[in-house]
Amino acid sequence: MSVVPPKIFPAHGPGGASQHAALRAGPLALVFHEGDLRTIKWGDREVLRRIYGAVRDCNWGTVPGILSGLEIRSNDSDFRIRYSREHRENGIHFVWRAEIIGNEDGTLRFDFDGEARTTFLRNRIGLCVLHPIRECAGAHCRALHTGGTTTDLKFPEEVAVEQPIHGFTDLAELHHEVESGVWLEVAFEGDVFETEDQRNWIDASFKTYSTPLRLSFPVEIQAGTRIHQSVTVRLRTAKHARIAGPTGCVQTEPTKIIFGGSQGVRIPEVGLGMASHGEPLSGLAVDRLSRLGLSHLRADLCLSDARWTDRLRIAAKDGMELGTALELAIHLPRIGPGDLDCVARELGRLKVDPIRVLLFRDGSRSTLPEDLAVAQAAFADGSMAIGVGTDADLYQFHLQPPPDGGDFLCWTMNPQVHASDELSIAETPEAVGHQLATLRRRHSGRPLVVSPVTLKPRFNAVATAAAMSASSGQLPPEVDPRQTSLFAAAWTLAMFKALAEGGVHSVTFFETTGWRGVIGTEAGSPLPELFQSPPNCVFPVYHVLEDIGEFAGGIVLPTEATGSHHLASLLLRLGQRRRLILANLGTEPCRVSLENFEGITRSRILDASTREEAMNEPESFRDQPTGFNGGEVELPAYAIVTLDFSEH
Repeated sequence: MSVVPPKIFPAHGPGGASQHAALRAGPLALVFHEGDLRTIKWGDREVLRRIYGAVRDCNWGTVPGILSGLEIRSNDSDFRIRYSREHRENGIHFVWRAEIIGNEDGTLRFDFDGEARTTFLRNRIGLCVLHPIRECAGAHCRALHTGGTTTDLKFPEEVAVEQPIHGFTDLAELHHEVESGVWLEVAFEGDVFETEDQRNWIDASFKTYSTPLRLSFPVEIQAGTRIHQSVTVRLRTAKHARIAGPTGCVQTEPTKIIFGGSQGVRIPEVGLGMASHGEPLSGLAVDRLSRLGLSHLRADLCLSDARWTDRLRIAAKDGMELGTALELAIHLPRIGPGDLDCVARELGRLKVDPIRVLLFRDGSRSTLPEDLAVAQAAFADGSMAIGVGTDADLYQFHLQPPPDGGDFLCWTMNPQVHASDELSIAETPEAVGHQLATLRRRHSGRPLVVSPVTLKPRFNAVATAAAMSASSGQLPPEVDPRQTSLFAAAWTLAMFKALAEGGVHSVTFFETTGWRGVIGTEAGSPLPELFQSPPNCVFPVYHVLEDIGEFAGGIVLPTEATGSHHLASLLLRLGQRRRLILANLGTEPCRVSLENFEGITRSRILDASTREEAMNEPESFRDQPTGFNGGEVELPAYAIVTLDFSEH
């Protein structure tokens, strides 16, 4: 460590050290954030996305931890961090201590020393390392295995089907080439590590973790059991020479929006899911939702539930009032064929011709070939397309590939399978295009339908035990209070950009009303202290969807934001009209140059200062655009800016 007198931060607490700090380890720049090392960079290249400790329960749920005793000592070229983290939930009690050292020669070491305070079932406990997909997909790497052998590999370019990734097993070290002649070396101690492709769950990373999946799980861990692991990171040249740090000044220029080409893609069909609370839409809800330019309304029919006909009737009524088609997700019972002929007769009686059918079976990862044949026979007289795929994520799709012969492929997306913090969620849109490109190459010719996109998982597709129900006064596990937040709106814009530019045929977002929807209910939130939703309000995400819906039938022109991973830019065109929508997914303000966009006729900003009006008086908010001056705009944290202009 350097002998320069360090900056010392005392233990964290009220008025104590911040859990966020920018640090250096010689040539490496990184961020310490709430116990994790994030965005580890050499110059402008991100070499690692994140190093962190995790406790996963018997259903792969991440047990939250409380950080205490934080101490940070840092200089201009090195640092040392110590803290403790305690995880307690549903009988699980695990405590670990961290020591993290960054040296001026570019070496990082993260030590994890923990103890189980109770006896419980776990699937995984220990350190994880995330490798960024932008820099690593397709990169050369070298695996040093625990048996002493070495294998030359590449991180996969397409989303890997096999988990862990073939060859990335029994790891003692994993090196990857950052640029010609420069390698990042990551060494693991305390367990056997392997790597999976997290793009299967729209995480923008490859993850190296401990406890191989080939071992049985869950495993009982006895009270008093100690776990010690460490990860060491080094930046080396081929001759192990010292690496210099980056030179030059920090860029202060505003972000620019660059056109990706003049050839656009059609704006995909956009729909919403039916409200899970099961109540018909109110007149006000119909009026507001009708302004979104929706293509369809998704209705889930579980044929094992005798009330499926009631849900279909409500869906038919809501769809008629909204002027949308129906997208039917039909769930066949776990045992037995399910009466699809009865569904066809009910559709005929209601005079409903769905735009498409998504076909699933309870207990099956994806559509079965025999079920597809039965559905094609039952709906032979209709005009609806019949899709195959999964009601879960792409990982389930890969575990059990659906049959050939369906009219389209379908699966779902959500950003919280592995992490729930906003930094991690904000990264997920980057992985969307990888999923779309992978399926398009492997299943050429079939349209891609993503239904639904939600903020949290709707159910746990990999649970090994029954999930615990939410107790009275708690939010259900599939509900996120951030549904009403600016952050959710900014993330939705970034997701739509990735889906649209990736050429998806159709996407279903969220639900119509309620705490998984885009607008509130007449009664408001049943738990207002946990979920802020006044009666008859709209959520910020509503305005994003209306901004997009006003250009239904148009095209999306590809754009890229230079120098910013936190800014999403969506450029729409319909006839002579163009609209640029910008969203800041970061916590810091973002300046954007608009030198490529002239003739702006209308602008509006949705941020912390306008959120209340946008939620409670949405019509007046949209009718009173904000002023715009000059060729630059600043977006506060999680702000969305909408700019209209005409073609020259």
